[in-house]
Amino acid sequence: MGNSHTGHLQSTRFEEMLHNSIEASLRSNTVVPRPVFSRLYLEAEQRPYSNDAGRLDEEDDEEDGSDSNSPPIPYQMKPPPEGSCTTDGFCQAGKDLRLSSMATESLEVPPGFLFVGAKSPSVPDHILVCAVDLRFLPDECGRNALLGFSGNCIGCGEKGFRYFTEFANHINLKLTTQPKKQKYLKYHLLRNAQGLLVKGPAICWKGIDGRMRHSVSNIAAGPDEQSGNGPTDLLPNSSHTTLSTINHTDLNTHLHISEGSPPLTNGSHVPGPQQHVSQTGVVANGPGRPAIGSMSNSGPPKKRHKGWSPESSAPTDVTPRPVPNSTTNGTKSADSGASGCLSLGSSPPLAPGEHVTVPDHLLQTCGLRPVIFKGHGTLPQLSGNLGDVLVSGLLQKCYRSSQNLPRIYEQYGTAPIQPISTEMQILLTVYYLVQLAPDQAPQMEDLEQIFMRSWRESHLTEIRQYQQTHPQFPPPLPCLAQPLTPSQLPWLAKLATSSCGEGVLVLDTAPSLVEALEDTFHRLVEGRLNRTHYVVIICMNRSQEIESCVVVTGKHQTRALSESLLSPNDCSREIAHELSSGSVAELAFYFSSLGPDGDVETLLEKASPESSACGLEPSRDSPKPTCAEYCVEWHEIRPIQLAVARKLLSHVCAIADSSTQNLDLGSFDKVEFLICVPPSEVTFHQVVLHLWNSGVLRELGLDQDCLSLKDAEQYVVKLNQSAVGKINSLIQKSKMYPYTLFILVHDHAHSDISSGQYSGGDSRLGLVDSLLNCRQIRDAPNIVTLHVTSFPFAFQTQYTRISPYNEIHWPSAFNNDVDLYNEKTKYFGVSELLETTRSGSGLPLLRYDSSFESMAAALEERFPKLQSAVIRTHVLIQHYSLALMATAGGQTLQALQKHISVETLEMIQCLLTTTQRCTSRHGHMLLLRIPSPALAALAHQRLCHVRNRLGLHKQFEIILGDPAAALTVEKHFLDQLRAWLKILDPDWAPRTYLELEALPCILILTGLDPLGESLPRSLKYCDLRVISCWSLQRTALEQELGLAAYLLKAKADAPHGSHMPSDLSESDPEKLSSTDNEEEEVVVDVNSASLGNASPTATQRPPSDWTPLDPEKQPNQRRQSKSTSSGSSSSWASPLRQCCSWARNLSRPPVVLLPKAVYDLITTVDSSGLPKSTSFLPLSSVEWVSSFRPLLSKMMTCTEQSLYYRQWTVPKPDHMDSSNRAEGRSDNFHPRRLLLSGPPQVGKTGAYLQFLGILSRMLIRLMEVDIYDEEDINCNCETDLVRYHQPVASWPNTEAVSRMPFDYIIHDPKYDDISTIYSPDFSPNADDGKSRRQDDVYLRRRTTRIKLSKYAAYNTYHHCEQCHQYMGFTKQYQLYESTLHTFTFSHLLLGEEIQLYFIIPKSKEHHFSFSQSGGQLESMRLPLTSDWNPDTIKSPIFTPTTGRHEHGLFNLYHAMEGAAHLHILVIKEYEMAVYKKYWPNHIILVLPTIFNGAGIGAAHFLIKELSFHNLELERSRRGEHGSRPQDVWPFIILADDSCVMWNSVDVDPKSGTTGAERNVSLKQVLQHMESSPDITRYGLCGMRKWSSCGGEAGHQKEPFSRGHLHDFLLLNVDLTQNVQYNQNRFACDDVDFNLRAHSAGLLICRFNNFSVMKKQIAIGGYGTFIIKTKMTDVPTTIQPSQYICAPDSKHLFLATPAQLLLEKYLQHTSHRLFPLSARNYSHPVLSVDCYLNLGPEVTVCFVSSRPHSINISTTGLLFSGLLLYFCDSFVTPGFLKKFQFLKGATLCVICPNRSSLRQTVVRLELEDKWRFRLSDEFQTANAKEDQPLFFLTGKHI
Repeated sequence: MGNSHTGHLQSTRFEEMLHNSIEASLRSNTVVPRPVFSRLYLEAEQRPYSNDAGRLDEEDDEEDGSDSNSPPIPYQMKPPPEGSCTTDGFCQAGKDLRLSSMATESLEVPPGFLFVGAKSPSVPDHILVCAVDLRFLPDECGRNALLGFSGNCIGCGEKGFRYFTEFANHINLKLTTQPKKQKYLKYHLLRNAQGLLVKGPAICWKGIDGRMRHSVSNIAAGPDEQSGNGPTDLLPNSSHTTLSTINHTDLNTHLHISEGSPPLTNGSHVPGPQQHVSQTGVVANGPGRPAIGSMSNSGPPKKRHKGWSPESSAPTDVTPRPVPNSTTNGTKSADSGASGCLSLGSSPPLAPGEHVTVPDHLLQTCGLRPVIFKGHGTLPQLSGNLGDVLVSGLLQKCYRSSQNLPRIYEQYGTAPIQPISTEMQILLTVYYLVQLAPDQAPQMEDLEQIFMRSWRESHLTEIRQYQQTHPQFPPPLPCLAQPLTPSQLPWLAKLATSSCGEGVLVLDTAPSLVEALEDTFHRLVEGRLNRTHYVVIICMNRSQEIESCVVVTGKHQTRALSESLLSPNDCSREIAHELSSGSVAELAFYFSSLGPDGDVETLLEKASPESSACGLEPSRDSPKPTCAEYCVEWHEIRPIQLAVARKLLSHVCAIADSSTQNLDLGSFDKVEFLICVPPSEVTFHQVVLHLWNSGVLRELGLDQDCLSLKDAEQYVVKLNQSAVGKINSLIQKSKMYPYTLFILVHDHAHSDISSGQYSGGDSRLGLVDSLLNCRQIRDAPNIVTLHVTSFPFAFQTQYTRISPYNEIHWPSAFNNDVDLYNEKTKYFGVSELLETTRSGSGLPLLRYDSSFESMAAALEERFPKLQSAVIRTHVLIQHYSLALMATAGGQTLQALQKHISVETLEMIQCLLTTTQRCTSRHGHMLLLRIPSPALAALAHQRLCHVRNRLGLHKQFEIILGDPAAALTVEKHFLDQLRAWLKILDPDWAPRTYLELEALPCILILTGLDPLGESLPRSLKYCDLRVISCWSLQRTALEQELGLAAYLLKAKADAPHGSHMPSDLSESDPEKLSSTDNEEEEVVVDVNSASLGNASPTATQRPPSDWTPLDPEKQPNQRRQSKSTSSGSSSSWASPLRQCCSWARNLSRPPVVLLPKAVYDLITTVDSSGLPKSTSFLPLSSVEWVSSFRPLLSKMMTCTEQSLYYRQWTVPKPDHMDSSNRAEGRSDNFHPRRLLLSGPPQVGKTGAYLQFLGILSRMLIRLMEVDIYDEEDINCNCETDLVRYHQPVASWPNTEAVSRMPFDYIIHDPKYDDISTIYSPDFSPNADDGKSRRQDDVYLRRRTTRIKLSKYAAYNTYHHCEQCHQYMGFTKQYQLYESTLHTFTFSHLLLGEEIQLYFIIPKSKEHHFSFSQSGGQLESMRLPLTSDWNPDTIKSPIFTPTTGRHEHGLFNLYHAMEGAAHLHILVIKEYEMAVYKKYWPNHIILVLPTIFNGAGIGAAHFLIKELSFHNLELERSRRGEHGSRPQDVWPFIILADDSCVMWNSVDVDPKSGTTGAERNVSLKQVLQHMESSPDITRYGLCGMRKWSSCGGEAGHQKEPFSRGHLHDFLLLNVDLTQNVQYNQNRFACDDVDFNLRAHSAGLLICRFNNFSVMKKQIAIGGYGTFIIKTKMTDVPTTIQPSQYICAPDSKHLFLATPAQLLLEKYLQHTSHRLFPLSARNYSHPVLSVDCYLNLGPEVTVCFVSSRPHSINISTTGLLFSGLLLYFCDSFVTPGFLKKFQFLKGATLCVICPNRSSLRQTVVRLELEDKWRFRLSDEFQTANAKEDQPLFFLTGKHI
């Protein structure tokens, strides 16, 4: 047939393989050859490496684009560049590439690249070294190589070769055929131990080659290859694993490969001996069968065309490939009516007569209850003894699921693909059953994965097109695999079973399923199936369609399947029935019939009280707590718990900050909570204990109502019927108190996820769904639900109510052995337990008891009617009873040790001996987990009986841990616990397992599932040998193992030889498994971790005391170990007796014993590197979306794992989330629902309790703000005792105010660092703190935290129902319902028209008037002076702001008490969009572009000038309606954007003394000020700034004063028409304006009984200007002296406004500019017509040059300097001559340009009195285009 199969039909190959295999069977005289089916369909894909390199070269030579028989395609290489090297083995740059010369070179490979060896035809003896991008190389399976090439030359270092042709030319391959990377890139190159670069394994291009070769041809190796790689052809590569269910003892026995059978090479017989198959590649749990594979597609077309690549064709090589062992639970709950997986009858009834009669007494006769798996077709109806047979639809469901696989691709638009045929399904099923070990039960998920894998490999081209979706792929190739015919099926099925003897029987002769089933039953009854585990029935019906079913007839398999098909509740009922009906009496009788050593009662008679005291000291009645090492740590909060609490808080804040407005944290002022726990008494009191000790009740202010632990129980509720009232009460309270935030904590949330609709009348099921998922809780805006669980899978489905963004996962405490949280403990959980099984050092902490398993298996076979749990519990009771008697029953019972397993004896000895070593009788806990309550009660009764008969009732306690009952502890042990815990209450009794710390006891924990009970640190052994072996759900397994989770106590002084927690690896909880750090191994010392009587150091104990336990140990070895262990009891009186064993074991995790079946499952690693249990179905109430799903990855974080389950699982109808279908909507997530997940026993309760505390603190902080609280400065001025107003005066009197002197001194503490204004009445103290203030200028200003009142102003984060409409968040006001209007007016100072923009929402248009023609904005409506409305504020409020769109306090709804008002935000142009977004319902005034870089002065200037221009327009408009111009209201309000609250001081009308200061609304303040008599005669009105010292009660104060006003002004724009704000100013513009307004004769009045509170806002504001250079935008440190420079000099120019540079320069350097003025108050600097801050050391005297202005008297005052800033024509030489100056006084003249500066000097005749130098002229450090300011300095002559 040649070397190629291209063009031949697949059926030809199939027939040849079948013929050859049959012929080999006939020729064989020894064993049966390997079934041909495994070669054709079930081989793994990995091709092994051959030792014959020439053979590889020959095969690779065939890898052309054409047929191997065709001539090669000629290829002409591109000629090398001129002058380049063409030597073989060298690159064109002349660099050596040969491996022999580069092996020792220190070569570096770029990230993502690998060293690869290339073979050149011209130098066949050398390998050329290359660097190739690993993405273009295949993996070990020959897959996943991208098309194309990317490589670098190692010799010359040239990079970026994108084509292999180009690269081949560069390295001088000198090819004559088309260059292909598959042909010339041969080997991986690796570094050996010496660091040399050596040839590694060959690159596996076979998987994507597409050539037709048979891997089985490699079996035909010659005798010289007996030890070569040939045997691995039948097995997967060592990097892959087979099915984890494989556990045969000898592989060759089951493969039956004959040495004489002729293997095949390309379809031809090749003589040669057959080799024995090694066990390479078998999984770690033992030898097994080869992996399962499937038929492959044929290769590529003969001629390679564009777009086709080797990756796009499926391989035809039948090479070994692994089968994913992602097994999940295939069993269904028996009480699940919708599943239809278990029934005692059959499918729908057939025609009359088509039924099968089940023989009577089938169970009694055969000792088993057969399980019938429905297959294809309709199963006949069963009749007769239906109780002795089970029918399951799991296999049928698996078949149907595999039929649905292609639809996954079809829904994405790819061409239809044929599903797996019926024949193929049956064949795969047969071969799967053949592989199963005798003690293994089939799992449908294993078979489902096999179907999926086989189908995928059969359609590799189509699948890759779907997965990669590359546009260059051609249309999918048709499926070339020839389907099996029905006539071939029986032959292949029987051929497949030929290797397993009688284990699997195929019945194909019956004409129908009826006859086949009857035949099967007859065979069972006759005993002909005793060694048959499975009967596969195949038949053809009348329609020539295949019908099939599988009958399970193995005793172990039928028991496993029947018990797995029962739900936990049904299993408990079955156990209770067996106990109550007396079915176990036969088992008890069997034990007693074993002889004298089996009858416990007889043995107890021998154990006399005298003999039972042997080796044990009697317990003292009144123990003294003298052990100094005893301590309890229930209430300690660890740093990681605080970190998790903060993560919870941040998620709550994220909900509040989202745009959905589902949680308004700003509206809550209090936190209340209710914690829901499972119906377990211990869990309930455990949470109460944690709550009481956490301090949360005190944090929330609830400690006054909780004076005892009993009172704290009102905040915890068990989820039983008693919870209904408390939940309803919480709902009612949430409605009554809308400003209280209620946190509903659902602890151990996975324990009940049943739907209320499917409770089936059971009141316990569905309670959580009906209570926590009710509409009242869902819709309540002030209830947040927090689910807390160790197993979050129940809440991670497609229909979940919890958003993935609301999941909080427990963080990793360690990263690369670095303690991230400074923890004193280290978590030792499930993954760490599994790691100990792989460490290989000493005994693993996780193990199984082989002796126990052997006895239980024998009894299970002897008593088929009894449940496994019943049998295993009785065996366990027997073992413990005998162990107690052997340890404490005296020398007469020492011989009983041979009937006890080593593990049981060890645990009992540790329990009895550890108390002898501690003066306080501290001991260990032994946990005995028995899920069935009835069996647990039986075990408790029997063990107590044995203990009491042996006189050990004061040595250790036996406690029954029933969730439904409280703990019961004997009085003797109660006294011990009270003494240890120092409890004086005589009525105290432990209610939690944590309070049993150090008590020697056996805790029998019952209940179907653990319900969140925490165990004490004294737990030493965790006996789980009785848990269900068939609960194949991830949650069920991991929560049982979670009982052994432990917080290891870290100690720095760990003794030598014992392994402390620093040696124990900590896996990343963000990863799925501890295998994330495989280089770290958990090493647990045998002597220190597994024995209670171990010494602290390894050298103090002979190593022969205990030998490592081997499950396969011979009997003589076991007897030796038992005798050794029993002999160790003689050392109880050793000197170590005084060392407390309990304290030493705090740093050692407990030992866990498991059933062997469970042990095998969790210690088996699947192909992803994870334990097999992680790929199980998460829990029984969910199901997989499809079997076509990836496995969980080893590197998945918890977040990625959550997304995995959310994608691939859906809830069943009985799941509470099944009704939460999205149905195309995006609101199926509950917005106020969180999920906290973390490992068991890690501290989640403490974390969420701390969360409640910090949430309460945060809400209080949200209700509080930092208010500036500073005392007034410069308060030592001399004031006369003249009283201008009565203390009780409500309004100022204009005449009295006009007589009041103006206070020039600034008292506002924010101006603590500016120049003092000279006043004759002010005399500064010598210690006024100027120097101190200069040093403290950058320190934080003093603030006080004050709770917001109901009249406060808010920022954008406040969202309450009352102000939603005000903020524009309702549907009535949308963002687009705002219009942009222009408003233009002219001003002389600016010299041009000013164009402003108003953004006016539709809801605010009534405040403006528009033209009737074009709707142009004409004016802003103003009321009349005579207007009065109690719900209206007359003055428009202008708030200039920048950079505070989120934090500015613009929400005045509550401050105004809802009164109508006009509020306008004044912003810069570049901030228009962001302010409009956050404040859509506010009027926004946008400043012109030229003011984008301006300061606060420009905003004030434009506001005032706009308001005056608008006043004129309104007067004109009102005049048309008959109103006088003076009747229009002339006031506006200038308010800072940080004004938060307003206060008023009440005055006693009788005494005139001030009372307490109280908070009032802004509405009340403004209406009071606006109603003042003759208010229009005032130019400015304002109020004082609040200070905690300013409103002291009991004093008589002047209610009004005349001085500086800041921050909140009532400005009369009419009277101040001629006094403008300086538009250039950045600082102190209000001080400058106040001085000029007063000098103009305007009345300025401050209402001292009102005060304004200013909130500290650290973000934005007009004070945040950054000085930076023009060269870069990055702020740099620039000294103030660099703010100016000499004109025309080369200086570093700054990108900062000139005015700001000038102000900053004068502020920081004026003490050097005016040296005579520094600290010289009596000789101030004369400042004409302006106030500039010259720094705190310089005093400024302000005078106005305007005629008739009011100035202070300067007679006799000598000035130390003169400051002239932008002098106008009012400043004349004659005016300046009025003032006297000191000799040497400094002159500073500031002008906008250089020419005006010179003109000013000439005009004012300054050269007559002042001396100038050329070096005294300066400018600000601005470029010419930035218009610098110029100033000149001089000295007075």
